[in-house]
Amino acid sequence: MKSSKAFTLVELMVVVLIVGILASVAVPLMSGRVDSAKWSEGRAAMGTIASALRAYAAEKGGFTGAPTLLEIGLRNNDLDGTYFSHEAYEITSASASEGRVSFVITCTAGDSTRSGKPAMPAWMTLTSSEANSYVATFAEGSGS
Repeated sequence: MKSSKAFTLVELMVVVLIVGILASVAVPLMSGRVDSAKWSEGRAAMGTIASALRAYAAEKGGFTGAPTLLEIGLRNNDLDGTYFSHEAYEITSASASEGRVSFVITCTAGDSTRSGKPAMPAWMTLTSSEANSYVATFAEGSGS
């Protein structure tokens, strides 16, 4: 009896079917991570704004009310990135006294002028306040 070392058509079709099933499961899982990766740029820029707020508070000794990005030393193009433009960032509230800086920084994806901006979540905030022991925490939302 002669043994064959080639694959049959049925064996090849089974392998193609298995690869197809694995691909159909993996693609949706990976595409959900794309927006998460894009938001890393937004989180980094909000961290830059937070650092600038802390430096501004150290320089001024304290402040009440949210200063503008220009007042804390950030120009518009300092925050422009691949997925978020400077229009997406806003210092919603900020104050500083006795060395403690409280702030809420919001990044709204819909306000960005970039075409590759993420779809979900709609916005993200970076908050540092006495309520959370002055630890910066991120929160996200789907509504506007």
